[in-house]
Amino acid sequence: MDRLREAATTEPGRLRIIGAVLAALVVLFGAVTVWEISGRATAADDVVGHSQPLSADAANIYRSLADADTASSSGFLAGAQEPREVRQRYEKDIANASRLLVGAAANTGAGGESRKEIALLGEELPRYTGLIEQARATNRQGLPLGGAYLRYANERMSTVLLPAAQRLYEAETGRLYTDYDDARSWPFASIGAGLLGIGALVWAQRRNYRRTNRVFNHGLVAATTASVVVLLWLVVGHSVARAGLSEARSDGQESLKVLNDARIASLQARANENLTLVARGAVLAEDKKSDKYDVDYTKNMKELDAGLSAALRLADDGNGEQPLAKAVDGVTQWKQRHASARESDMRGDYDLALVQVVGDKDHKDSSGASFDTVDASLEQAVVHEQKEFTRAARGGLGALGGLTTGAAALAVVGAAAALLGIGRRLSEYR
Repeated sequence: MDRLREAATTEPGRLRIIGAVLAALVVLFGAVTVWEISGRATAADDVVGHSQPLSADAANIYRSLADADTASSSGFLAGAQEPREVRQRYEKDIANASRLLVGAAANTGAGGESRKEIALLGEELPRYTGLIEQARATNRQGLPLGGAYLRYANERMSTVLLPAAQRLYEAETGRLYTDYDDARSWPFASIGAGLLGIGALVWAQRRNYRRTNRVFNHGLVAATTASVVVLLWLVVGHSVARAGLSEARSDGQESLKVLNDARIASLQARANENLTLVARGAVLAEDKKSDKYDVDYTKNMKELDAGLSAALRLADDGNGEQPLAKAVDGVTQWKQRHASARESDMRGDYDLALVQVVGDKDHKDSSGASFDTVDASLEQAVVHEQKEFTRAARGGLGALGGLTTGAAALAVVGAAAALLGIGRRLSEYR
């Protein structure tokens, strides 16, 4: 310390201290930038390649389960010999849900809410499929007990499986939003370190000018330039990445969430429409007067209307609006055909109501055909919004590419230039 104090009383000693401080500040700026941007790039990469796909898979698990429930009730209504395409749709949904559950289990941590819900779904799904097989076998024998098995399977789906899938989706979506926030947060420490380093370099050059009347010191100018380049790269690159991730969230993920909710509402509405005919008034709503499944159908259709309205507000191009407009028309037609089927059923003409819901051999002019139109349109809209999300999110991630390597390299160059600049001044005292 005595030597440092003694050295600080001479100009060469002060220059050595200034050079060391300048080099340390430039290196600190580079190190903090590498640290913060690495974390944000990792979070952005998780958004694109991990958390958003897991959120989408959780939504698909829910959709597959709801669609399987719809297909099982449709097959039951078709009679003892259910159509092959309906059976294949049910089996495809169950296989898809099982595959996605395996993938979710492999990519989810050992603890947490998601793991618990995955375990619950894994236990309950075989029980549900067992009930469906019992309902199918009994229905083939022409026994009315098949309807009871189907209603109980639907109850397990509605009260256990779908709520668990919903909680899984919410947990994975919450993780996605956490990654969004981590990737979009401003690197204030890096910006502060950069401003401090540039300020110190400017002060050192002003001091040099006042003491020697020399306008430029090449080393200090190079160090300042390198630091300014890193700072501008940091601010501009992160701003572009932040804008891309914000677009991915507002124009992609939010639209996907609304569309998934709308699609699930449509599937539940179709299942309840089918179960209205299966139960034939055997299950009453809370008022003990109305048919429970018909009441639930009305509730689901209101949710579907609200979801389509929200999706139309979020749609920002023709490719997104076109399938939604088709879905709206399909919902209007579906309601009209459902009303006709209910009227026939209330008159006691069950056979006509069944044809109006399930359709004839060509499956035309039925509420089921309208549902198929709505479901296909919503799937088309989901595919489009998924592409929009991926495009925007990858653009945001790409804006951070090379920044960590560039910041580290320029920090080393800046520190070396600062030392060389100060060394040039020191050489004048030899």
